[in-house]
Amino acid sequence: MKDLVDALNKDKHYTEIVLAGGLFLVALYYNMLMDFIIYMLYFVIYLEITRTVINYIREKTVVLSIIVDAFIILTLRELIVNVVKINNEKLNSLDDLLTSVLNWNIFIIAGVILFLLIVRYLSVKTSETYMLDKKKEKDYIKNNELS
Repeated sequence: MKDLVDALNKDKHYTEIVLAGGLFLVALYYNMLMDFIIYMLYFVIYLEITRTVINYIREKTVVLSIIVDAFIILTLRELIVNVVKINNEKLNSLDDLLTSVLNWNIFIIAGVILFLLIVRYLSVKTSETYMLDKKKEKDYIKNNELS
């Protein structure tokens, strides 16, 4: 047993797997898998917003990618709720798909997720740390070519 505890302490992934497996089994036992997923997403959103506030208090700056991450997770939660919990419609034809208000809501949420992913990509590519790393890489290459 002590060897198992030591192995879990060495590699944190084992701890995550055991915790996720335990939560999954509890969710299955209580037949609340979707509720567990939705509440875990709420928890992640709360963590991201808290991280943003703490970062602002410490450094007096806001990291855009953290806020966009929180919005992506929030939108994914809405998509999951709409697709899994609310959507009980039968789709027999393409016309049924396009005339349903709920399906249009799902299409719009999917579009918002794609937009937020593009914003996330651009926020990372234009961040100070990314730009500074690129500049350091170019300077390193330039200095080694001169040698």
